[in-house]
Amino acid sequence: MYSMTGYGRANLERDGRTVTIELKSVNHRFLDLSFRMPRSLNMAEDAMRKRIAEKLNRGHVDLFASYKNARSDARVVSVDSALARAYADAFAKISEETGLKNLASAMDVARMGDVLTVTEAEEDQEALTALVMEALDVALEQMKAARLNEGERLKADMAGRIDRLEEINLQIESRYPQTVSEYEQRLRDKIEELLGDKSVDEARLTQEVAIMADRSAIAEETVRLKSHFEQVRQVLSDSAPAGRKLDFIVQELNREFNTISSKSQDVAITRLVVEAKSEIEKLREQVQNVE
Repeated sequence: MYSMTGYGRANLERDGRTVTIELKSVNHRFLDLSFRMPRSLNMAEDAMRKRIAEKLNRGHVDLFASYKNARSDARVVSVDSALARAYADAFAKISEETGLKNLASAMDVARMGDVLTVTEAEEDQEALTALVMEALDVALEQMKAARLNEGERLKADMAGRIDRLEEINLQIESRYPQTVSEYEQRLRDKIEELLGDKSVDEARLTQEVAIMADRSAIAEETVRLKSHFEQVRQVLSDSAPAGRKLDFIVQELNREFNTISSKSQDVAITRLVVEAKSEIEKLREQVQNVE
């Protein structure tokens, strides 16, 4: 099981080229990618998006990339020869007209505006893309490992909460027959109080208790809950992405306990349902982090 929260970083250098990639991921309903990187790496963006989609299913992922080219052929210096000669002629004329000694050198001319132009050399896109993808793979593996560690922690926590919900469900099951008996006794006491010395109509009393028992029957809900618990355990043990499945099952758990609460008028069962809903809410919060 994988969490959607993770971090990975890679810094690779080859042939004077250095690429650094950082990945940060948080919860999101789908796979949502955000890239921040220099324009020199834009040519690799489509390949990077495809590679991330192959490795991740859900989560908002921020990718930060930087690139440095320290190769000797990384930049090209161009000389505007015509402009340089014009500056040199201008220096000579100043010297001639003022009588000042002409001390202008090639360095002086080079410092004048627009004489020298520095431009980035054309990148070897194949070599740069290969380096970027290698760095991305390293960062992805780190992030996947972090997401797996967090996912295992979530898995253990959720398994414990399912165990507790199962205990609560069993307590509700064992409590229900007692609620019927207690209702019958309360109804009998009330009828006897009203009738005084007159005898109780046992047939009518049995009928009323049967109606109450039918209205408050929760066997279907408790059986479905057991099935949902088993489903959760199966999903937790599976290696496939589990987030969406778990989200649906948790909704069903909440629905069944709500139905039990609405059917039962017993205080003890109501308290158990409240505890169950608290566990389900914590379970829901954890599920939101699962890929």
